[in-house]
Amino acid sequence: LDIWVYQLGWADGPYPPTHWETLHWLQDMGFRVNPEIGRYDGLEGVERHYHQWADRRHDLEYEIDGLVVKADPFQHYERLGVVGREPRWATAYKFPPIQATTKLLGIEINIGRTGTLNPYAVLEPVQVGGVTVSKATLHNEEDIRRKDVRVGDTVIVQRAGDVIPQVVGPVVSKRTGRVKVFVMPDRCPVCGTPVVRPEGEVMRYCPNPACPAQAFRWLTHFVSRGAMDIEGLGESWCYVLLEQGLVKNPADIYSLTKEQLVGLERMGEKSAENLLSAIEASKDRPLGRLIFALGIRHVGSEIAVLLASQFGSIDALARASVEELAAIPTVGPRIAESVHQYFRDASNLGVIEKLRRAGVRMAEEIAAAPPEGPLAGLRFVITGSLASMPRSKAEEFIRQLGGSASDSVTKKTDYVVVGESPGSKLRKAQQYGTRLLSEQEFLELLRQHGAI
Repeated sequence: LDIWVYQLGWADGPYPPTHWETLHWLQDMGFRVNPEIGRYDGLEGVERHYHQWADRRHDLEYEIDGLVVKADPFQHYERLGVVGREPRWATAYKFPPIQATTKLLGIEINIGRTGTLNPYAVLEPVQVGGVTVSKATLHNEEDIRRKDVRVGDTVIVQRAGDVIPQVVGPVVSKRTGRVKVFVMPDRCPVCGTPVVRPEGEVMRYCPNPACPAQAFRWLTHFVSRGAMDIEGLGESWCYVLLEQGLVKNPADIYSLTKEQLVGLERMGEKSAENLLSAIEASKDRPLGRLIFALGIRHVGSEIAVLLASQFGSIDALARASVEELAAIPTVGPRIAESVHQYFRDASNLGVIEKLRRAGVRMAEEIAAAPPEGPLAGLRFVITGSLASMPRSKAEEFIRQLGGSASDSVTKKTDYVVVGESPGSKLRKAQQYGTRLLSEQEFLELLRQHGAI
């Protein structure tokens, strides 16, 4: 293995005041620093460097898809800050994707874990940036219609971000009279159920929760590394468990026995024991992982963690109204409606109840409040998002100081901490005359009592 060092993460002691000097300091200590870095006083030099490597990228012994431009003085880093995981003191400039032309042999349908009918292109194999591409995404039927892509066309293919193959569009000048317009199926190609297209959405869905394709996608998603992370339970074993009737939904995983597993071909006693241990270990995953694993439509891993920090438990999330959900920054009405509807579905609630009975963690771990403390007896509610910390961390500080944190405002609430984009809790607090704290006032309160 070999590496290029591109950033100083931490140093015990003094280090140079700029990124440029730090890289050379690291190089002097024996670390490998990329020799193609550059330092410029203005954007003109940055653009020149970018265009130089956009033309020469294939001269390198490794693949690159763009350049990263950073502010040089470290003194700017703290002032510019970070939004989510994205630093404001650095930005990526991607190169235009590499393209190639090939024949579109057909369009087929893949069923997603939430029932979406996802069309993809079957291509005559072609080299794109050193990779052989034979399939490519077409997103949805609107994308196909907008691009006017037809089966039999010569099409332009590129790898988005130099990773995901996608069809850009047809080469109309090469179109023959033998091309065929693609029509989306009105029935699920796997289970035959009539598909639906919700108003305002571009995707068609198979509404059958028992659809084998959906069950497989949901199961593989549930056990994946970003979700419940059950080691040893990959796609092939998920397929076997479903095919053998041992599992119908993800909750059934927690009912598997050693006897059932050993009875499967290529599953020995030791492998069965290891898999059962991995399943048991997954019961204690953080709440955000569980919410993501449930496969709620439009809810990715980051939104799942946000919902976990905002509500603290599956039960609180299930009780949330569309308005409460939509008031959370970055959630919005579409995700809010999807989450709300998920918890109104009897089959979904059945899966959650089975997970609960199996001992899967359904709430964030909350440290018990000390019996005495400067905030003892005081009740806090946080509304909106805080720029300085997640809501769960703020509530943890409150409890450490002896106070209690709730997710609803009542006449007994002492303080409401008001963050960005507050929801209905602010209106209720104003009705009750509850004392309001800005984020800065809340932080000052924590500093005053030594919490931060």
